[in-house]
Amino acid sequence: MIRLHLLAVFIGCFLDFCFGDPRWLWHPVCAIGSLIGWLEKRLRKLFPKGEKGERTAGVWLVVLVLLIVGVLSGAVTVGAYSLSPYVGVAAESIMFGQMMAWRSLRTESMKVYEAFCKKDIEEARKAVSMIVGRDTENLTDTGIAKAAIETVAENTSDGIIAPLLAMVLFGGPGVFLYKAVNTMDSMVGYKNDKYIWFGWAAARLDDICNFIPARLSALFMIGAGYLCQLFYGKSKGNNPFNGKNGLKIFKRDRFNHKSPNSAQTESVCAGALQIELAGNAVYFGKLYEKPAIGDDIRPVEYQDISRANDLMSVTYGLALMAVLILFFIV
Repeated sequence: MIRLHLLAVFIGCFLDFCFGDPRWLWHPVCAIGSLIGWLEKRLRKLFPKGEKGERTAGVWLVVLVLLIVGVLSGAVTVGAYSLSPYVGVAAESIMFGQMMAWRSLRTESMKVYEAFCKKDIEEARKAVSMIVGRDTENLTDTGIAKAAIETVAENTSDGIIAPLLAMVLFGGPGVFLYKAVNTMDSMVGYKNDKYIWFGWAAARLDDICNFIPARLSALFMIGAGYLCQLFYGKSKGNNPFNGKNGLKIFKRDRFNHKSPNSAQTESVCAGALQIELAGNAVYFGKLYEKPAIGDDIRPVEYQDISRANDLMSVTYGLALMAVLILFFIV
């Protein structure tokens, strides 16, 4: 059964590579998001306002979302394999392909890069606003580029390595459950007046689920940093990568974030590119003070968006090589 899951991984990765997330195709994450929004409204009515009531409602949100998503995705997987192993692999391949975010992350972040290439700052600002949670109205050129780079670095774990690990270990239902947790955190896991208590359970569960994937992603990215340093200059010249510095900044700055996971890959990316990331940011009109990640060895430039994507892709490639080795071992 493990080999079938692994085969579905490679087919799903191929589907994501070829098609990404077509806008015309219904996406399960949209349905999960709608379910979360629907349950939130009803649970808030059922439980009283205040810390205890909102915490309890938030716990029930997590339980109900995971139960519904787990039962439905499990039923699809079991039903498909009961028909035929080929049908089962096909079903899991589609499930995984829809949840893998390599192509969509690269496409959306490179829109920021392409806008910079056209010297259209407003278009770059609009493009980055589609992929980050912070306020972008007052970001400088450097701020826009940094926001895009940080998103690529962080989502290397959330959007690529974590779903890959969930699929390898638990198949289609595992990757759907992971995405349900990730979506809940992105919708209700804020530390503002509305969600500080209601989103507590979702945020803590997301931290737990991403604890191992974030660190595994960082290890793969450290290796990717060395590979980029080795090969990037030969193909493109003016090599900005430094694998040794990626390891150094990872060791030093991997906890420079309130989340225990977010700075793991971000620190490697900052170090490997020899730039400074993070720092203060504005969310929903409120300034949040954050420590910097990395050293200001050279100024951030918009070309670093493309370089961060190269680093992400090599990280992804190393992870797939590990899965391929596992495929031949089991």
